[in-house]
Amino acid sequence: MTANTGHSVALSFEDGVTRFISVTPGQTVADASYRARINIPLDCRDGACGTCKAFCESGSYDGGDYIEEALTEDEADAGYCLPCQMTPESDLVLRISGTAEMAKSGVGRFTATIEQLHWYADNTAGLTLSVEDREQLAYLPGQYMNVLVPGTDQQRSYSFSSGPDAEQLTFLIRTAPDGAMTTYLKERAAVGDTLVLEGPKGSFFLREVKRPVLMLAGGTGIAPQLAMLEKIAQAAAGGAVPAHPIHLAYGATWDKDLIEVEALERYAAAIPGFTFSTIVADAESQHPRKGYVTQHLLPEHLNDGDVDVYLCGPPAMVDAVRRYFAGEGIEPANFYYERFAVGAVPAPALAGAGAA
Repeated sequence: MTANTGHSVALSFEDGVTRFISVTPGQTVADASYRARINIPLDCRDGACGTCKAFCESGSYDGGDYIEEALTEDEADAGYCLPCQMTPESDLVLRISGTAEMAKSGVGRFTATIEQLHWYADNTAGLTLSVEDREQLAYLPGQYMNVLVPGTDQQRSYSFSSGPDAEQLTFLIRTAPDGAMTTYLKERAAVGDTLVLEGPKGSFFLREVKRPVLMLAGGTGIAPQLAMLEKIAQAAAGGAVPAHPIHLAYGATWDKDLIEVEALERYAAAIPGFTFSTIVADAESQHPRKGYVTQHLLPEHLNDGDVDVYLCGPPAMVDAVRRYFAGEGIEPANFYYERFAVGAVPAPALAGAGAA
């Protein structure tokens, strides 16, 4: 948003729900939240109690006036803030204490139409959707939506592979034998079908690039990374070139599981300092890099631990990467991760994504 119209603030709650508000110039985040009927924790409104204390994940702001008992100097230096006093100087992402339900703010519900169903392989589909009231669906790159499976009482969670400003939404779906969504996609789905989506949700999303970034993806775990790269590419096109290098290591079990490589090549051309490598685990593959992603990481990718890591993959991959870092004696500055299981409803993203 421009300086005349204010800034967009994403409120990220403990249950993984994210709500967006618009804050006008000079307005506090708390006042804007209440105008949007989102009741974030609040008591004194004077910067004296600390009840509304939040953590700023991204963006800049004027912290306003408050007393030491409400927010210490060390807390302020670490990124904590008081929404009742702070006024944004840019778009912000705030981590709010409490759940969206406590704030009396429900999950968004949207109606979408299938525009395209594309099969990369027999086990991987790409879904393109148009959404009613698209301008009302704001999300952070890396987040996901719950998709209700037509004809069932079940839902599945899929990360956006499209950037937040895309007119149409795209998702990558790994199918599973006898899975509810698999059965629908392979037997009944057709262009023009209506789907119901709920969200956005998830605490796995792109933060400000303040140091080198290492992205790790397994299979369709490339989806949220694509959304992040799209956001970075848009910023770079507008002159906001990343100040630090970004590397993506993308692993798959079989050659057919490597998808959207052409998109990665476009991002490599559009984002200064972005590089990527693809790795296939199948020993019979003719791919030049075989094995696991951790076998192809270089010292410059790890930067002696001064690196922000974004990892999205199956549970075994997440566990293996954590063991790798421990074995190398490396503790990343920030380690954001999300596990996914094929054919199952994943646990809330907050339980599987965060700084470790």
